Amino acid sequence: MSRASVVAPQGRIRSAPRRSRPNLRVVRSEPRATRQRVSNRTALLVVVAALCMVGLVMVMAASGYTSLVDYGSVWSIFVRQVIWMALGGIAMAATVHLDVVWWRKLRGVMVVGTLLLLVAVLIPGVGVRAGGSSRWIGFGQLRLQPSELMKLSLVVFGADLLDRRAKMVANPRAAVVPMIAIWAVSAGLVVLQPDMGTAVVLSCITFALLYVGGVPLRPIAKVLGAMAVLAVLVGLADPYRRARLLSFLDPFAHRSGSGYQVVQSLVGLGSGRLYGLGLGAGTERWGLLPNAHTDFIFSVIGQETGLIGAIAILGLFMALAWFGFRAALAAPDRYQFLLATAITCWIMTEAAINVGAVIGLLPVTGIPLPFISFGGSSLVVTMAAVGILVNIAGAGKGPVRQSAGKGPVRQSAGRGPVRQSAGKGPVR
Repeated sequence: MSRASVVAPQGRIRSAPRRSRPNLRVVRSEPRATRQRVSNRTALLVVVAALCMVGLVMVMAASGYTSLVDYGSVWSIFVRQVIWMALGGIAMAATVHLDVVWWRKLRGVMVVGTLLLLVAVLIPGVGVRAGGSSRWIGFGQLRLQPSELMKLSLVVFGADLLDRRAKMVANPRAAVVPMIAIWAVSAGLVVLQPDMGTAVVLSCITFALLYVGGVPLRPIAKVLGAMAVLAVLVGLADPYRRARLLSFLDPFAHRSGSGYQVVQSLVGLGSGRLYGLGLGAGTERWGLLPNAHTDFIFSVIGQETGLIGAIAILGLFMALAWFGFRAALAAPDRYQFLLATAITCWIMTEAAINVGAVIGLLPVTGIPLPFISFGGSSLVVTMAAVGILVNIAGAGKGPVRQSAGKGPVRQSAGRGPVRQSAGKGPVR
């Protein structure tokens, strides 16, 4: 009997099928890539939907008293949040289905248009002032915050620049200078509003793009050092920001003034203990904690749902980071890789700054908690950016990426489907 024959259970002799390794490789690799694409896209949608639902519930729980005092109805702020959430959902649905190539074509219009809006905000009579800051354009409840649009514009511009100049990233004049120039102008206009928190977010987006874009660390470190010195000087020059910094260093020494919010936030978090006081049973929503439904909503979550609820929210953001970076690594080209990485860093930076301020680890800067805090422009723009991320997650084809007209950027170190490089044969 030959080695290619086997005995069946019934005693009959039949030939064993011969399998070739190349065929097995193709059959096994493609379903794995498909499963990963579906997993990234679906997981991102589920995590964002969960965060948005938590946001609606917590805004309703935290805003009743403030809404009644300011608008005469306990439902006013919640209804506005529902409207903004619906607009954000529409924006997200649009960006999910919009070809990513279009963002390349719009990069110049987006940057120039947003810079003009940032200038218009500072013009008396054009910009809308509230709380000592001029950050909005519009009238009544229809207001646009151009600094939020600047985040998306900077992401689109930077990703395109670093992709087109992928072979020149070692030359500071080719990659670093144009990126730093756009960042410096936009961040400077935002600081004049004043809005130090958004300027910090723009800085994090810029340096995240430069780092993952392959720019050497030395020029990045030089700019970071200069930026840190400038940020300290700007913070100490203005009395309001100086008071915020001093209260951050010792909030309990300023508990009756600039440190009151942080102290009350910590009291609320501590009173929640492990399981919380229950939804709607917290005390901070009765006006004890200013901005409970916006900048300090994480403290309300901790008081009403306890340590378990707070950790669950942090877990959702960590899951968003995990699937966002995984979608970036599986992006089909370098441009989409940079785009997905920058969007993920943007959202995680805002979450880290907000939570850090609530628990007293960072100065209070007015950055909302993404998807959860009450907001208009911030919520809509962030959901539009997540739509782009979901789009990239659905288009991912594995870790081999191809730069625009420059061949593959880097090769995969693992398994996966064999794909064709631009006229150079199959690569892994």
